[in-house]
Amino acid sequence: MAREAFSFFHSLRVRWAEADMQGIVFNGHYLTYFDVAFTEYWRASGLPSVLQQAEEGRELFARKANIEYHAPARFDDVLDIGVRCAAFGRSSVRFVLEIYRGDEHLISGELVYVYADTSVRKGVPFPDAWRDVITRLETCKPEAA
Repeated sequence: MAREAFSFFHSLRVRWAEADMQGIVFNGHYLTYFDVAFTEYWRASGLPSVLQQAEEGRELFARKANIEYHAPARFDDVLDIGVRCAAFGRSSVRFVLEIYRGDEHLISGELVYVYADTSVRKGVPFPDAWRDVITRLETCKPEAA
C-alpha cells in the first residue's frame, strides 16, 4: 500500500527505552506504536471513547494483530504511522497500518477488532452509526464472506 492511501497519520519519536544497544527499535514496540496511532485515529473520528464504551457494556476487543518488518526504526527517528480502515464484518472491523520514516516504508500491519457485549464477551453487530462515521473518513468495504 502506498503512503498516499492513508488519510490519517500519527507521528511519534522513538525513545531510547524502546531501542536496543545498537539503537534499533525492539520488535514488540511496533504493536504499541500501532495501538497509540489507532487510539489517536479513533479520537479524531469522534466515536465513543474506550471509557464511554465500557459504560455502555459494549467494547472493541482486539482479535488479531499482524506485523511485517521491512526495515528497522532507530532511536530518535520521527515515525509517521498511517491508519486506515480496510473492511467491516458483521461484528468486526479491520484496519491496516504502516510506519514510515520520511518516505521510507518500515513496517506494515493489520489490526482486527470485534465489537462485543462485555457481559458475555460475545460479538454483537458493529453499530451502523459508527460505520457511517468511519466510511465518511475513508472507503471501507464489506468483509468477504
